[in-house]
Amino acid sequence: MSSQNIDSFYNKGLYSYELFGQTLWITTSHVCIFLVMLTLVIFALIVNRKMKKAAEVPEGLQNVVELMMEFLDGIVVGSMGKSAPKFRNWICTIFLFILFSNISGLLGLRPPTADYGTTFGLALITFILIHFNKIKHNSAKDIWTDMCSPLPPWLPIWLPINIISEIAVPISLSLRLFANILSGTIIMALVYGLLGKIALVWPAVLHIYFDLFSGAIQTYVFSMLTMTYIKSAIGDE
Repeated sequence: MSSQNIDSFYNKGLYSYELFGQTLWITTSHVCIFLVMLTLVIFALIVNRKMKKAAEVPEGLQNVVELMMEFLDGIVVGSMGKSAPKFRNWICTIFLFILFSNISGLLGLRPPTADYGTTFGLALITFILIHFNKIKHNSAKDIWTDMCSPLPPWLPIWLPINIISEIAVPISLSLRLFANILSGTIIMALVYGLLGKIALVWPAVLHIYFDLFSGAIQTYVFSMLTMTYIKSAIGDE
């Protein structure tokens, strides 16, 4: 089995540099993240130019973009209700970034979401949004009561458990996405490593499942959980 194929799922250091006495690395994940972001920026510029000359009857790229935005608007409004306008941009951004990252394996890249540093960073931003909105939309008394539930607020026996459950949110959210994408990356690397050149004939169906189908499902799950957590933090308005 080729060691090159076996090692293909590892996050490798490509370039090192010194900063404040510390050695930092540019890795394959950084390069892939840059390529995904560059693709999204170019796509956004093309779409912006196209939509400025939008036809009354959409066709081609305009039709694809409008269908995509209707889908994203639908899931955001359906999950967040009146709060949807405030978070539409963030949800659409992470949805597209995660989706493009997950399906980048189709182009031979190592998906950035197969790196825990990427998924944890996304989950950490969600975690900050959750607690920012909880503080913004709830009184200190309501937050204390919620953290002490299901017992009365004057009996905070469950407080440590509820604190642990809050801390676990970004960990579980990031690990779910990371583990699913990394497992697909490892399986594909093993397939190519075991079968060598023969593998070039048939693994397209595996790429469709692990990179496209599974990648789209994990994107949807991450986005839905993000909206659910934030909506729960806001409460009823």
